[in-house]
Amino acid sequence: MASKDKKLHTGHSKGDSMKDVQDVMKKYDRESNVRIWEGTPKQVIRYICAAFSVYCIWVTLFSTMMPEEKLNLFLGLMLIMGYLNYPVSKHHVRPNFFPWYDVVLMVLGAIPFFYCAIHAHSIIALATRVTRDPKMVAMAIVGILAYMELCRRCVGIPILCVVGALLVYAFANVRFGKVIYDLFYTTTGMMSTPINVCSKYIVVFIIFGAFLERTGISNFFINLANSIAGASSGGPAKVAVISSALCGMVSGSSVGNTVTTGSVTIPMMKRTGYKPEFAGAVEAAASTGGQIMPPIMGAAAFLMAEYMGIPYGQVALKAILPAVLYFTGIYIAVHLEAKKLGLKGIPKEELPRLRTLLPRVYLLLPLIVLVWLVATNRHTMQFSAAVAIGITILVGLYNNLVTIATKSEDKSDNLTVGKFIDALEAGAKSTITVAVACAMAGLVAGSITSTGLASKLITAVVTVSGGRIMIALLLTMLCCIVLGMGVPTTANYCIMASTCAPILITIGVPQVAAHFFVFYFGIVADITPPVALAAYAGSAIAKAPPMKTAFNASKLAIGAFIVPYIFAMNPAMLLVDTSALQVVMVVITSLFGMFGVAAGLNGYLFRPIHPILRAVICAGGILMMVPGSFTDLIGIVIMAAVLTIQRFGAKKAAV
Repeated sequence: MASKDKKLHTGHSKGDSMKDVQDVMKKYDRESNVRIWEGTPKQVIRYICAAFSVYCIWVTLFSTMMPEEKLNLFLGLMLIMGYLNYPVSKHHVRPNFFPWYDVVLMVLGAIPFFYCAIHAHSIIALATRVTRDPKMVAMAIVGILAYMELCRRCVGIPILCVVGALLVYAFANVRFGKVIYDLFYTTTGMMSTPINVCSKYIVVFIIFGAFLERTGISNFFINLANSIAGASSGGPAKVAVISSALCGMVSGSSVGNTVTTGSVTIPMMKRTGYKPEFAGAVEAAASTGGQIMPPIMGAAAFLMAEYMGIPYGQVALKAILPAVLYFTGIYIAVHLEAKKLGLKGIPKEELPRLRTLLPRVYLLLPLIVLVWLVATNRHTMQFSAAVAIGITILVGLYNNLVTIATKSEDKSDNLTVGKFIDALEAGAKSTITVAVACAMAGLVAGSITSTGLASKLITAVVTVSGGRIMIALLLTMLCCIVLGMGVPTTANYCIMASTCAPILITIGVPQVAAHFFVFYFGIVADITPPVALAAYAGSAIAKAPPMKTAFNASKLAIGAFIVPYIFAMNPAMLLVDTSALQVVMVVITSLFGMFGVAAGLNGYLFRPIHPILRAVICAGGILMMVPGSFTDLIGIVIMAAVLTIQRFGAKKAAV
């Protein structure tokens, strides 16, 4: 009877926990504020979404349509799916409620895109003369406004503010007809690089991620992290760091990652003894770091490859060392915090054993195949992703056989027909926000191109900085953080690549380093006050003050604020114009430097550190991270001195 009561109590707690998670997602992640469909309408929407995913895979692999045909069809279908899934506000969410004005917006908004797809050849032949027809101008305006309204619903207000300001600037400085033509009828506006990459690569990889999740890979990652670090000092925080790094490889959302893994790790951290604001901050910082983790990098990796004109495999390879440094910095910080508080790990008997997880290592096969196909560069990215989806399905079927052979009662990770449809449906729904954000990023890029604003920004920053690279980097960092607040990863990078990256390239920063610099600082906006959505989501789960959580997350993610300056000054970390020895030296000195900075910020090594010594060891750590043998030597001396003082002080106190 007692066990039954315990089971009931656990189920109740789990139900409450899931409700809390859903509430947090709805509050901080607009993707979660979706319509409620029930009965037949639910099934109709479900199969429409699944069919769209199949269509996207077919188009990316076999279609011979012109870009103007393919992209307009993609935008039209995406708009229909968007209005079917996102209501005008979260207060209008009622079962099977689809008001007449949404029907009108959906139909009127989709017509321009389908019309342009059907008449693509004649529109191309007309060129700029197309805007002489009032009907074509009206259709362009309706299409743009319909997408902007959908953006408000599923992405948020911040990016709309940027788009709106640039559109006003464009219409005020350039002929009306030219702006309309550039933004809607050419491949320099809504149909520019972002939406092209989204329809060609990103959608297939999102579908791949949806299939991966249904094979149980997220649970496998969390269990693996628990078995590796759960028993060590302050284990749950280290589990959060490792699991978020692993889940981030296939996740495309800082907030989504924070809530998904945080619903498990944050309560564990609090039970271990971490303060609520620290527990929420650890998960937010680690989950935000998932966006810079190869191979997916929040889907921005594909855009980076396109913008920089280098193979995707090279982008993923160059991202490895900075990502490792970022997570190492957080790991060191949580270890020192655990030592300072005297925290223990999770009892070993409560943890999954590594030997029980190893038989399920086959779950990693789709990722391994994907990385191998991309690295060998024998096939296109979309073909590689399609093959990886096929491997994932085979892995899921093998899972089913293992369950039958072992007579396991746990069938939660079995791949069924329902889960197969679920994966296709989830892939389509997850694509909506990315596609809408990419369309808005296209409007941003088109407005900047039409007005020549990029050159004016470059001139302004170069003038203010006086040509000094460090000041220019600092100003660019501030621009990226401000522009990146509340903006999804993909759109975030597109905006940075259009506005901020050219500034750095002009002042002499290598192209790859410039793009990674703006990408990193656009991403950390998710944990930087005042609009720190990932940190606020973590604070909601931890039941901690949001601003305290955001500041703690920023402190933990100090690597994200330092590492970009390292590779901007010395691109060896990004494997640019370097040798193996240089890379090894940069990694070693940067790791030691990260340790020094983390210790200084935390205020603890072998015992509490005196405030003056905290500043000294921080300075030593930064010097080790600055490129150059002389600064490395000074940094080593400083850190060695502080470590020695700390060690002897701890021994004396023990006596």
